[in-house]
Amino acid sequence: MPPIQDHPLRYRLSNELHARPFPQLSSPCTVTYLAIKQPQEAVHRDRDLDRAHLVELLDRHGAAHPQPGATHHSAEIGRHTLKWESHTEFVTYTVFTQGVSARPFDPLDFDVFPSEWLASAPGQRVTSIHLRVLERPENEVMLEALNDWFVPESLAVGEVLDGSAVAASDFRIDQAGHTRFALFVSPGTGQRRIGRVVQRLCEIETYKAMSMLGFSRSKSMSARIGELDTRLTELMIEISDGSARAEETLQPLLSIATELETMGASASFRFGATGAYEAIVTQRIQMLREERFCGQQTFNEFMVRRYDPAMRTVMATENRLGKLADRAMRAGELLRTQVDVERSAQNQALLESMDRRADTALRLQHTVEGLSVVAISYYAVSLAAYMLYPVAAAMQISKGMLTALLTPLVVGMVWLAIRRIRKKLH
Repeated sequence: MPPIQDHPLRYRLSNELHARPFPQLSSPCTVTYLAIKQPQEAVHRDRDLDRAHLVELLDRHGAAHPQPGATHHSAEIGRHTLKWESHTEFVTYTVFTQGVSARPFDPLDFDVFPSEWLASAPGQRVTSIHLRVLERPENEVMLEALNDWFVPESLAVGEVLDGSAVAASDFRIDQAGHTRFALFVSPGTGQRRIGRVVQRLCEIETYKAMSMLGFSRSKSMSARIGELDTRLTELMIEISDGSARAEETLQPLLSIATELETMGASASFRFGATGAYEAIVTQRIQMLREERFCGQQTFNEFMVRRYDPAMRTVMATENRLGKLADRAMRAGELLRTQVDVERSAQNQALLESMDRRADTALRLQHTVEGLSVVAISYYAVSLAAYMLYPVAAAMQISKGMLTALLTPLVVGMVWLAIRRIRKKLH
C-alpha cells in the first residue's frame, strides 16, 4: 500500500514554529540589540537589501551566510553570537557577548556594529537596546546600582518568573542613543529561562517603539481631523437652516468625505499594526509574571501610566476618523436626497409649465384653424364665382347674388373637409 501523501507545506509550517528558539544565556553577559525599519512602505520593502546588509556584516567575520529567502539566521562573529530576524516591518540584530564591561552600559559595546556598516543600513533605527545581565546581589546593592544607572522618576523594576530574576529599565534613550535594561539573575536560574527573559524584554521595547509610530501618526492627523469636523458641522448647519442651496453644498461635502476616506485608507495599516503591537507588549509583560520589588513601580504600572494613554489616543483618533467619515457619508446621502427632491419639484413645475404652454398652443391652433376656414373659404368662393359667372349671366343672376349663394355652401364644405382631416390626424 503506498504511503499517504503529505501536504506540500506540512513540514515547512511545522518547522516554522521551532525556527526561532530562545537564546541560552548565562550571567554575566551583555546583549546589544538593534531594530531597523525602512521609513516608507516597510511592509513591501525589498527584503534582499536586508539580507545583503546582513551578509556584509557576516563577511567581516568570515561567518556563514543565510539561506536564500531566510527570515532568521544565527552565526558566530568573533567572540560574539549574532541572531538576525526579519519581521513584517523591520529587521533585528541581537548580539550576545559573554561577560560585561567594567563601565556599566559602555557605548563601546556597540562597536560590534561598525559605524560604516550602520551608515549603509537600508532603513533607519527604530530602537537599540543595551542590556546588562548580572548575578543578583543584595537588594540594597541592586537598588543603589539602579538609581545610579537609570532615571529614578521613570525607573520600572519587577521581580519576574517567580523570583528567577529582577528586570529594570527607565525606557529612556541614553546619551549613546540606546535604551538601557538591567537583568539581575537569581542563583540557579537556567540558561533557557535567562534567554526567555532577555528575549521578552527586547520584544517589549521593540513593539513599544513600533506602536508609538501610530501615536505619531494620530497626532499629525488630529489637527486636520478637527478642521474637517468643524467644516462638516458648518455645512450641516447651512443645510438645515436653508442658508445655502443643496447643490452648492454638495461639492464641498463630497470633498470632505473624499479627504476623510483618503486619510482613513492611508492610516488604516498603521493603526491596525499599532493595535497588534500593543497587544504583543501587553502579552509579553504578562508573561514575565512580575511582582513588585522593594516598592518600585512595575513594568505594568509604567505602561499604564505612560504607554496606555498614547495607545488610547491612537484608538480614539481611529474611532473619530471612522465616525467622521460615516457622518460625512450620511450627510452626503441626505444632501443628495434633498437635491433629488428639489429637482423633482423643478421637474414638476416644468411639466406644469409645459402643460400650460401645450394648452395655449392648442387653443391657438383652434383659432388658426378657424381663421384658415375663413381664408380658404374666401379663395374658394372667389374661384367658384369665376367658374359660375357664365352660368349666372345666362340665368340673369347678378354677381352679388351668386357670391351670396355660394358663400354658405363653400364655407360648409371647407369646414367639413378640415374637420375630417383633423379626425384622421388624431
